[in-house]
Amino acid sequence: MKYLTTILITSLFLISSQEIVAQEFNIATYNIRFDNPGDEGNLWKDRAPHLASIITFHDIALFGTQEGLLNQLEDLENMLGYTFVGSGRDDGKKGGEHSAIFYDPSKFELLESGDFWLSETPDIPSIGWDAAMNRICTYARFKSPEGLSFWVFNAHYDHVGQEARKESSKLIMKKITEQVQENEQVIFMGDLNVTPENEAYKTITDAGWLLDSYKITKSKAHGPEGTFNAYNWDMMPDRRIDYVFVSKGISVEKYGVLSDNYGKKYPSDHFAVLTRLKF
Repeated sequence: MKYLTTILITSLFLISSQEIVAQEFNIATYNIRFDNPGDEGNLWKDRAPHLASIITFHDIALFGTQEGLLNQLEDLENMLGYTFVGSGRDDGKKGGEHSAIFYDPSKFELLESGDFWLSETPDIPSIGWDAAMNRICTYARFKSPEGLSFWVFNAHYDHVGQEARKESSKLIMKKITEQVQENEQVIFMGDLNVTPENEAYKTITDAGWLLDSYKITKSKAHGPEGTFNAYNWDMMPDRRIDYVFVSKGISVEKYGVLSDNYGKKYPSDHFAVLTRLKF
C-alpha cells in the first residue's frame, strides 16, 4: 500500500510538472523593407526606432525578418539586445538581403542554424526556377531554459516567379522533414508573396502537418487581414501574404496583424504578424 501511494504521489508530481513547463511565447514574422535610400519619407534611419519599439512593446521573444540588409540587422541587434542568425542571399555571407531569425538570448539558447537557397541547387547561392533573384531560407533550432526545443524556418519567396514559389514550398517541406525529428515542434514563417488561394500556400497546408496560425487561433484574430500596406496610410490592406505556420503540437493562443504607426506612417511596408504560441 505504501508502495502504491508513492507511485501515485510521483505520478501526480509528474503531471503537475508537465503543466508547469507548458510555455508561451510571442513569436512573429516581419518584412522590414530593405534600407532603400530612394524611399523618401520612409528612410530606415527614421523607421528603425519605431520598428524596434513594436518588438519591445509586444514582448516578441523571437521573430523572423525578410529583406533586411546587414546594417539593418545590426541596428536591430543593438537596439533590442537580441541575437540573430542568417546569411546574405547574394553570397551566403553578408551580401544582400537576409531571412534572419532574431531571438532573445535570455529566453532561448541557439542549438544549431543554417541556410539554403530556394532553387534547384539549394547548397549554393543561386536563382531558382523562374525567380527574378536569389531567395534564401534560414533555419535554427532553439532550446528554452526549461528544456523546450523547437525549430524555426524563415523564408522570403520570389515576387515574380509562380513556379519558383510553388517549388520553394516543396523544397522547404522536404528540408523540414529531413531536419526535424517526428517528436519535435516546428514553426515556418515568412513573406510568401502569395494569398491563401495560391498553390504555393496550398502545398504547405495540404500536407496536413503545418497549420496556418490565422486559421487555428483560439482568440479572434486582431487587426487587419492584409499584411502588405505599401506605406499607404489611406488604404487598409486585405491581401494576406505573410504567415506563421506551426506544427500540430503547438497551440495558437492569439494571432494579430500589428498596424502600429507613428504620425500616419508605418515602420515598414508590411505589418508584423504576431502569434502567441503555447508549447
